[in-house]
Amino acid sequence: MDAQLRDAAQEIVGQAIRAVLPDAAVRRALAGFRPHGGRALLVAAGKAAWRMARAAVDVLGHVDGGVVITKYGHVQGRIPGVDCFEAGHPVPDENGFAATERALALVRGLTARDDVLFLLSGGASALFEKPLTDASQLQDITRQLLSGGADITEINAVRKRLSAVKGGRFALACAPAQVYAVALSDVLGDAPDVIASGPASPDASRCAEALAAAEKYVPGLPDEVRALLARETPKALDNACVQVVGSVRALCEAAARACEQLGYEPLLLTDRLCCEAREAGRFLGAIVRTHAGEGKKRAFIAGGETVVHVRGAGLGGRNQELALAAADALDGLDGCCVFSVGSDGTDGPTDAAGGYVDGGTGCALRAAGRSAQRALEENDAYHALAAVDGLIVTGPTGTNVNDVAVALVR
Repeated sequence: MDAQLRDAAQEIVGQAIRAVLPDAAVRRALAGFRPHGGRALLVAAGKAAWRMARAAVDVLGHVDGGVVITKYGHVQGRIPGVDCFEAGHPVPDENGFAATERALALVRGLTARDDVLFLLSGGASALFEKPLTDASQLQDITRQLLSGGADITEINAVRKRLSAVKGGRFALACAPAQVYAVALSDVLGDAPDVIASGPASPDASRCAEALAAAEKYVPGLPDEVRALLARETPKALDNACVQVVGSVRALCEAAARACEQLGYEPLLLTDRLCCEAREAGRFLGAIVRTHAGEGKKRAFIAGGETVVHVRGAGLGGRNQELALAAADALDGLDGCCVFSVGSDGTDGPTDAAGGYVDGGTGCALRAAGRSAQRALEENDAYHALAAVDGLIVTGPTGTNVNDVAVALVR
């Protein structure tokens, strides 16, 4: 392993994530918050919910009640006036359902003088949920969509119609109170109705799209689910506004600045990466192969969210698969690496944020009796990378604005 490149990767990851932490973004957003003189309530959902809520209470001084729903292990202490709950992600669980019911109870019976400050971040689609169908059925459909490789737009089109809070329905539950939503975007293009499945946004998706996605990934769709998918979502809301304050674009730009500080000439390839994780990794590996040996320090950056079709019984995540898939292209090259991380610090069902490979990874894998190809076939990137010190571990970061992948050519 190239220790200098490995250190550079850690530095770039650290700087990029620090640039998209939600505290400053929430403070900027609240400069435009004008309460109507009644009660001020707070509801926050997502992987960054605790951190966003703490920043909001710091700015406002107090709230008249609040609920935070975040992923297990993400509550970092008490917030005055706010009840904090942890729940399941990416598959919703009973703790999430119960916490969402607490949030709905909080906003019942409000008046037009009351305000609901609604803070959203990645992961809220799973964490903020009240199913309109059997909970186990919703969980099973979610698993099939995820494992089948459905993209976030397809998943959300389905989930909106199986939920009492998604697709603008939470804003309706708050009416006539005004909902002021602040969102960290984890979706490509930053569409408010897609972020967290749009609980406070008019829904642009249509029933036909939701049914097509469900039929594509969920065989034997039950009749009661088909009936829910045929129910249209709100197309207009007069009591809610949404402000997007952070996105994968900012993550990529921060990574580019960090690369530049280290002497690399950065090129942002895209901030809308949406394809198979391993194909993205092979593509970045091919770019490295093309530019290796040119005598220039270059950094190629791609942000977005890839997908994984789970066929094996191994352990990993999309960022680990992306990195590992680049290993064969880099094999034997000096001064080159590819790494990819999730900004939330967790990649799939693992404790890693992502993965790192360089020109020595292939040799190290062979010495450990492993190969990148076999590991990818088994969806076991985690154990392969762990064997060669290729895991990037940050711990929960308190934010979530998609993923960033970087190829360095020294």
